[in-house]
Amino acid sequence: MKIKYLAHAAFLITSDNGTKIVTDPYTYAPGMGCSAIDETADVVTVSHEHGDHNNSAAVKGSPKVIRDSAEVKGITFKAVVTSHDNLGGSQRGKNTIFCFAVDGVNLCHCGDLGHELNAEQVQAIGKVDVLMIPVGGFFTIDAVTAAQVCNELKPKVILPMHYKTGKSQMPINPVDDFLKGKNNVTRSVDSEIEFKAGKLPAAAQIIVLKPSF
Repeated sequence: MKIKYLAHAAFLITSDNGTKIVTDPYTYAPGMGCSAIDETADVVTVSHEHGDHNNSAAVKGSPKVIRDSAEVKGITFKAVVTSHDNLGGSQRGKNTIFCFAVDGVNLCHCGDLGHELNAEQVQAIGKVDVLMIPVGGFFTIDAVTAAQVCNELKPKVILPMHYKTGKSQMPINPVDDFLKGKNNVTRSVDSEIEFKAGKLPAAAQIIVLKPSF
């Protein structure tokens, strides 16, 4: 299966049989520092109802849009309810973490997670092979809290997202803050990477994918 980083918190996940999933498609705005989404998918996951995460209309192909646990195209999506802030959602509302397996690889997309996970949430998420996690702070968890969440979930691959890129005007931090002092870091020159069950890294590896838009 392949994962392509579109930008912000949006990824395109393609299974071996061609099923395509887009996570948290954003509404294009010049201040985001990225271009509009131009992808086709079978499924779209939406973690919360903010315009930079719920623009399912931007995705071509009449995809099934899911906001809660569901089964689509033989893939079971488990929704774990969290908050967009560290005050129980009172500032920015709720956030949904989506957990699903594609070709035997357990994926977890954290959306705009705004707090450390509690024991119940960690248990509900379960085994994670590839973790897509916000690291930019301000609207979401920052680099320090993201590292704590990674330590709790123990993924084999960490894909940072929701951080400041070169042309972005958003008040969030660059990915470098999250990478400081960490081992097994790869800055890819590509936007897409392929994973296979049974061939994942033995030790946790951080891979920074190049935004494609």
